[in-house]
Amino acid sequence: MSVTEVPPSTTPAPTTPLRPARIPDDGLYEGRRLLRRTPDGWRERPYEHLEIVPQAATIGAEIRGVDLTRPLSGALREEVHRALLEWKVLFFRGQHPSSAQQRAFARTWGELETNPLLERGDSEEVVRFDKGAGVPPSFENVWHTDVTFRERPAMGAVLHLREVPPSGGDTMWADMAAAYDNLPPGVRERIDDAVAEHDFLPGFRRFYGPEKLAGLQDAFPPVTHPVVRRHPETGRRMLFVNTSFTTRIVGMERAESDRLLRLLFQQAHVPEFQVRFRWQAGDVAFWDNRATQHYAVADYGDARRVAERVAIAGDRPY
Repeated sequence: MSVTEVPPSTTPAPTTPLRPARIPDDGLYEGRRLLRRTPDGWRERPYEHLEIVPQAATIGAEIRGVDLTRPLSGALREEVHRALLEWKVLFFRGQHPSSAQQRAFARTWGELETNPLLERGDSEEVVRFDKGAGVPPSFENVWHTDVTFRERPAMGAVLHLREVPPSGGDTMWADMAAAYDNLPPGVRERIDDAVAEHDFLPGFRRFYGPEKLAGLQDAFPPVTHPVVRRHPETGRRMLFVNTSFTTRIVGMERAESDRLLRLLFQQAHVPEFQVRFRWQAGDVAFWDNRATQHYAVADYGDARRVAERVAIAGDRPY
C-alpha cells in the first residue's frame, strides 16, 4: 500500500536543538521555531499496512486503509501504534463504528477508563458530548489534557463524531513536546525538575452544588505531577501542565507560580505546534493524551454536535 508520508531526512537530527538568535523572557518570540516530529535517534520505517497523510508539521495524520469496525491484526496494530507515537493524533475518516466497536478498538491499547464527572453514553466507559439548543453548556473550548487531576491520567482517547453541525465544531490538538523544545533555556532549567499540583475543581466546580462537590473532592483529591513529563515509550520531554487542572507549582510563591504557569499555558496557543481537524459524521480521532493538549472549538451556536469518547487508562507520569 502506498505511503503518503514526510520522507526521512538524510541529514542526522541535531543532538542540540537549533534555536532563534533571540528569545525574550516570555518565550513568545517571532520567526522560525524548532519543529521536531520525533525524538533524536528515532528510526524511520516504512508503513506496509496503512497509508499516512500528514496534516501538520509535527502533529496529526490521517490514516487510510484501516477499518475500525473490525479487529486489528497484530501487524496492523503495531503500525497504528507507531504512527500514534510519531504523529500524536490520528484521524480515521468515515468509519461510523458502533459504540461496541469503538470500545473494542480502544481496548486494543489497554483497560478503559471511566469518568464519573461527565455524562455517560450506553456504557460506563463511554462519555457522551451532546451539544445544541436547550443543552446546558460545558466548556471543552479551553486547552487541556484529559484527567490530569488523577494519579494516572489517561494514556489516550478515541473520539467518534456521530453528528456534526453544518459548520464549525472543529477540534485542535497541540504538540507538547514541540511546546517544551521551544521554551527559552532558562525556563527549561527552572521547570525540568519542578512538580505541579493538579485539581479537578477549576474545570468542574461550576457544574456542581456544594454537597456533590464535597463528595467529589473526597474521591478526587489534588495530585502532583512533574511539570515536564518524559514520554514512557519515546523518552521525549513534554510540557505537562494545562489551564483546566494545573493550579500551582509546588514550592513557589503564589505570584511566581502564577506568572510561570501563564507562560507555560501559553505554549499550547502557538499555531506552529497545532493541528486542526474539520469533522465529518462518522470520523474518529485517536490521540496520545500523554503528549498533547486539545481544544474543542465552540463556534457552532445552537446547532447540534454529538460525540462519544472512550479513554484508555494510563500510567503515573514521571
